[in-house]
Amino acid sequence: MEHREISKMFEKAILSLIFLLLLVITYSVFIGTVDIRSHFFPLLQSTAQSCSAPLRVYMYDLPRRFHVGMLDHSSPDGLPVTSENLPRWPRSSGIKRQHSVEYWLMASLLYDGESEEREAVRVSDPDTAQAFFVPFFSSLSFNTHGHNMTDPDTEFDRQLQIEILEFLRNSKYWQKSGGRDHVIPMTHPNAFRFLRQQLNASILIVADFGRYPRSMSNLSKDVVAPYVHVVESFTDDNPPDPFVARKTLLFFQGNTIRKDEGKVRAKLAKILTGYDDVHYERSAPTTKSIKESTEGMRSSKFCLHPAGDTPSSCRLFDAIVSHCVPVIVSDRIELPFEDEIDYSEFSVFFSIKEAGQPGYMIDQLRQIPKERWIEMWQRLKSISHYYEFQYPPKKEDAVNMVWRQVKNKIPGVQLAVHRHRRLKIPDWWSI
Repeated sequence: MEHREISKMFEKAILSLIFLLLLVITYSVFIGTVDIRSHFFPLLQSTAQSCSAPLRVYMYDLPRRFHVGMLDHSSPDGLPVTSENLPRWPRSSGIKRQHSVEYWLMASLLYDGESEEREAVRVSDPDTAQAFFVPFFSSLSFNTHGHNMTDPDTEFDRQLQIEILEFLRNSKYWQKSGGRDHVIPMTHPNAFRFLRQQLNASILIVADFGRYPRSMSNLSKDVVAPYVHVVESFTDDNPPDPFVARKTLLFFQGNTIRKDEGKVRAKLAKILTGYDDVHYERSAPTTKSIKESTEGMRSSKFCLHPAGDTPSSCRLFDAIVSHCVPVIVSDRIELPFEDEIDYSEFSVFFSIKEAGQPGYMIDQLRQIPKERWIEMWQRLKSISHYYEFQYPPKKEDAVNMVWRQVKNKIPGVQLAVHRHRRLKIPDWWSI
């Protein structure tokens, strides 16, 4: 009898202790001193943290001839580049600026000041890096050393590519991943043209896929970056009635002789004649023509973006920062940040076949109501900051948006690296 009473008292004590413990845990969770997810869902918590944390990037320390030495010839080749001695991108560079993504990515990693919500930060220890940035200005190298393709200076561009490839193959970090976690900008269609196919495992930063075979470059592993716009951004675009203020219906100024899909430009030159409110002019890229394009885009409702030698061109992004609704005529175009941005909210699309029908495109544009055009114009104003390359970088500008895209590729990179390490036969998905 006495034993039974002791047993009941012990049970009551245990239940009271459990109740008190649950009360303390509940209160702690409520006031935020205990994160129950860290105890029961550690993988979920680590995944959430990795998504919000900036990408850790190791940037190789290369001699200046591979990057800023093409902008500043006065400094010794071996002088390390820092935020203090980084040459500024020249304002007089003309259309070379459109391919300068490589410069702005490098600059963002050199920046050591305060910045809002950076998507990538430089790390000094490569063993802690999630990605490796290769600061070779392959687009600028082509524009500087090999722009005419047959110029003797082209050999200098080829030699730089050979040296970079040798450097990477000797890197234990390249060997460890097969280059899959290495980020290499190639925004000019002819960038790295001699040896580019030997880098097909890496994360390539491209403007489009017009000059790349699918086996080398594709959406699953690579990042589509915007061209750096050449016209000045329209920062004072607040007229009482923007629809009325923009007198020209459709604007285009540029080269009309192009290859591949770009042949549509010559056809459009014939189709778009005879309209009082359509400006379609053939011109070469000069300081004067860039100024004329700036004024023309700012005074037009729609800006035509036909395919060039490749599916995309700088003109699209010039239109965006001019708040001129893009009219995109390109069947195989891929657009930057499309997982976050719906281009149909502020652009109009035509297939090359549709655009080639006389009168069709103009009729369709005239049918767009004023209210709908104003919605697209307002949307352009709200998203244009995504296409600004600048130093220092700012929250959700083009530089940070590109790095965010790179960060989104990392899980796929890790999957590929892990599978590669354990495969004993050729990858059946690649056959």
